[in-house]
Amino acid sequence: MPPLNPATIARRALAAVVFNTVIALAITAVSGESFAVNMLYSQFIGLFIWGLIDGGRFVLHPSGWPGAMRMAALVVGAVLVAYPLGSASANLLMGRELLLGLNNFPRATLGFVLMSLSAGAFGAYYFTSREMLARARLAEEEAQRQATEARLRLLESQLEPHMLFNTLANLRALIGTDPVRAVTMLDRLNDFLRATLKASRADATAGHHTLADEFARLRDYLELMAVRMGPRLRYTLELPETLSHQSVPPLLLQPLVENCIRHGLEPNVDGGEVRVVARQGEGGLELEVSDTGVGCEAEPAAGFGLSQVRERLTTAYPGQARLHWHSAPGAGTRALLTLPLHTP
Repeated sequence: MPPLNPATIARRALAAVVFNTVIALAITAVSGESFAVNMLYSQFIGLFIWGLIDGGRFVLHPSGWPGAMRMAALVVGAVLVAYPLGSASANLLMGRELLLGLNNFPRATLGFVLMSLSAGAFGAYYFTSREMLARARLAEEEAQRQATEARLRLLESQLEPHMLFNTLANLRALIGTDPVRAVTMLDRLNDFLRATLKASRADATAGHHTLADEFARLRDYLELMAVRMGPRLRYTLELPETLSHQSVPPLLLQPLVENCIRHGLEPNVDGGEVRVVARQGEGGLELEVSDTGVGCEAEPAAGFGLSQVRERLTTAYPGQARLHWHSAPGAGTRALLTLPLHTP
């Protein structure tokens, strides 16, 4: 049986005490007897009923509802045991005969037993239904979390081949024009893939991917591209130490960097600079990817990177993240991502 939550037990015990108090008030109003005495008997009997029903339910079925028939039998058994046990305990505390109160059976005792049965059945159904609803919500949240992780893994699996195919296409072009640089680029690609595979395994083991990991992969990728573009590619990576441990989806920024190179710097004879900056803004964590390339009036038609980034933001941070993209001919391109900032 899984360990019980002390806070949950305390809340249920408090609810039982309140319910027992209401019963004591009702009995006092009808009988005109002492409220203190009715309160004492009501609490002893009611708490014994609650303890037997709740404890018995966890013994019969730790994960929730044990079934209507078993629950009905449990309620009846708990009331029949709790009534004489609670009455005897109250009599003992007040210095009375242990069986005092049972001598009026069947009229007074039977009425109280029937009332206890009704109260026990209602309380058992109420608490159990609430617990089952809470378990159902937890199961739904877990299913949604697993679906989100699966979706992110699928998007990541689409991004990695996309980057690799683009790199191989560039490598193929270099083989015919500059074999020496092609070999250098192949060596860089080999190092990049080895580092990426090692980092992916580490991420899977640790269960998270930090901005420091993301920037390290960006540096490897940009160094790889620098082999092909030479001095036409310049880059700046700015990551404050205070933000290096922030968690982000893997390969979140790389598609944006690829777009900067492909649509901004490559068409420009003089190339240009790619700048990636992480900072804390008013809206949370801001990640900016910009270039000084040729720019454009609208998003690239083959906008694989932008569409993938938007979809990953929607999946990983539903309603909490946004991507603002801006470009103009001759003025470069700027993409600004705003994510929730996880404070330690």
